[in-house]
Amino acid sequence: MPSEPELSAPDLFANVPRSAFEKPGTSRGLLDVIRWRYLLRLLVHTGVTTRYRNSVLGWTWSYVRPAMQFLVFWLVMGVFMNLGDQLPNYPVYLFSGIIGINFFSEAFGNATRSIVGNAPLVRKVYLPRQLFSVSAVFVAFVHFLPQVGLLLIVCLFMGWIVHITIWSVLAFLAGIVILAMVSFGAGLFFGAVNVRFRDAEPIVELLLMLVTWASPVLYFWTMVRDAFAAVPWLVQLYMLNPITVAVELFHTAFWEPVSRVAIEEQALELHPDLGWLTLWAFLISLATILIGQFVFRRLEGRFAQDL
Repeated sequence: MPSEPELSAPDLFANVPRSAFEKPGTSRGLLDVIRWRYLLRLLVHTGVTTRYRNSVLGWTWSYVRPAMQFLVFWLVMGVFMNLGDQLPNYPVYLFSGIIGINFFSEAFGNATRSIVGNAPLVRKVYLPRQLFSVSAVFVAFVHFLPQVGLLLIVCLFMGWIVHITIWSVLAFLAGIVILAMVSFGAGLFFGAVNVRFRDAEPIVELLLMLVTWASPVLYFWTMVRDAFAAVPWLVQLYMLNPITVAVELFHTAFWEPVSRVAIEEQALELHPDLGWLTLWAFLISLATILIGQFVFRRLEGRFAQDL
């Protein structure tokens, strides 16, 4: 009995339209992050589980670093500079700002190093390179949670649950989203540039060193307003900084509920336009992502060669 003739490869795909084929290595940008979400979960899991591998203290380091930062800043600013006498519950004010800055610093720094740090994968296997930046932000968020838990425990003992409002919860969520967006967008930009020019990483380190002082983490925002009263546009520029807005939102979420009575007694002025500033911060963060994605897409074609 004669055997059926075997179909050649051209015959197998003769009826398949060309539009059904995808060019190897074609990237759809951030849309590929959703399509490859299983790989994103793997990258996040790997980043979380390997960070403290072979470490004696393990996850305890997630508490040690912010605790040491808090002690140093509280001693210098709260005790030596007497800010503890000017701001009620200054430890809560200070720590609620520190955790926001730590989240941004880790997400931004890791996203900047993500492409270079995964050079073997980038050189040998095709996958959406934006996955590395996205996973860096998710890993930073996971390490951010224990710090929030520690702050929340302290605030609960101070009566936070009694004074909390829906606006406090929304302020906290908005602060997280703003920090994640701006760190991701900036991480895309500097992560792509860092492949070609390794000067990008030292520049990011300098920016991260300044970010704590360029936002109202250690001091109250009215100090900036009063110091630059003759240059109002500079104060507006300072307040349009998404990091500044996110820190103020964290203060609104944690510090303001436990200090409401003292704030009224001392006539401390909360920023009256924080709602509008939050909207502007979202728009600026979105613009940061768009610019970062544009630069990333323009440079990613040479990642394998440059690495």
